Amino acid sequence: MAEPFPPEWTGRVNADYARGDLVRVLGVRNQIEGEFIQGLLLEEGVPSMLRRSMGFDVPDFLASGPRDVMVPASGVDAARDVLLQAELLPGPAAGPSPTRLLGTMLAVLGVVAACIWAVDAIF
Repeated sequence: MAEPFPPEWTGRVNADYARGDLVRVLGVRNQIEGEFIQGLLLEEGVPSMLRRSMGFDVPDFLASGPRDVMVPASGVDAARDVLLQAELLPGPAAGPSPTRLLGTMLAVLGVVAACIWAVDAIF
């Protein structure tokens, strides 16, 4: 039976992470970024492959253009953990807090109200 992984991966891939259909875990800007991510994942035993993103699957782009990093379904959680630790995926607390968002919206509303009042007072 043929080896399911390239020879350089022998002993590095955890077989538990190599089962199931391929699932997209991250989008990268080019092939070089994708190969860097693949190296990070392989260090943790997660096999991966790069796929050209839709619309960029023409030979003219060669190594440029966005890629999707794909891993087997059984390795998705491990891959996401690796990417979170490397700060390549947004964590659960990403984005503005609801309190900060509300404060910003109220400040903008106050500025708009002051402008309307000022224009109304002039005319």
